[in-house]
Amino acid sequence: MTSVVVVGSINLDAVTVCERFPAPGETVTGVSVSFGQGGKGANQARSAARAGARTTFIGAVGDDAGAATVLASLESANVDVGQVQRVPGGTGFANVTVDRTGENHIVVVPGANAHVELGPDSAAAIAAADVLLLQLEIPVPVVIDAAKAARAGGTAVVLNPSPVQRLPDELIDLLDGVVVNRDEEEALAAQLARVPRVVTTLGGDGARERGPDGTAESPGYAVDVVDTTGAGDAFAGAYAAAWHLPPADRLRRANAAGALTATAPGAAAAPSAAQVDAFLESNGTSR
Repeated sequence: MTSVVVVGSINLDAVTVCERFPAPGETVTGVSVSFGQGGKGANQARSAARAGARTTFIGAVGDDAGAATVLASLESANVDVGQVQRVPGGTGFANVTVDRTGENHIVVVPGANAHVELGPDSAAAIAAADVLLLQLEIPVPVVIDAAKAARAGGTAVVLNPSPVQRLPDELIDLLDGVVVNRDEEEALAAQLARVPRVVTTLGGDGARERGPDGTAESPGYAVDVVDTTGAGDAFAGAYAAAWHLPPADRLRRANAAGALTATAPGAAAAPSAAQVDAFLESNGTSR
């Protein structure tokens, strides 16, 4: 079983579904509203655990009622939250609006995510893992510190550089791989040339990985889209969980996880390993 540590953000999500997005200054009537766990880091940890990896999440929550909600969600997916810090103030919050096509608009308030720190126990957990999975919704210096702890322990470092921004040279030199979408790949093209493995999600066209042994590809999967929120995070978590597999196989599993996530509402809708197996079997792409 692959062991994965995710260092990143965790939010309380408020998801509003509407027929269409309002124009500036316009009010529209919504269809439904729900509250649940979000945050790119927590979503990816949940996905890795659901995909079968032994998963630890390192992040921060506030001292408000939302903290219990989001941590319970991770625990229900068998994610170890023993390294999560409690800080004064509010847990991160995201206001997510989803239209009838499954597209979304998101406004994030970082809250406790801005105060994540790494202590000796967290660094030791990272160094003992097979894979460290990172994003950019927490302070970049913390991301770099986590990558250094991974490098010291021989742990593979995979970054999902989202929200996209120019990466410090120090961080690039610590990476074994990145997971990006088309826009992120274009924005960071020159820097990504220095990363050993670059995985690009291509939406309905599937995904590809450029690595030392060449390029691997996975087909796209046609699904009935309900909500694309979290589909990219589900891909990243499932990819990390399948790190021990050949590139083409881990791409297939990650792509299936992302596709299945888009068929259910909410950012924390990552499928189980059994659901991914059944989906791949039904699409004739299992190995």
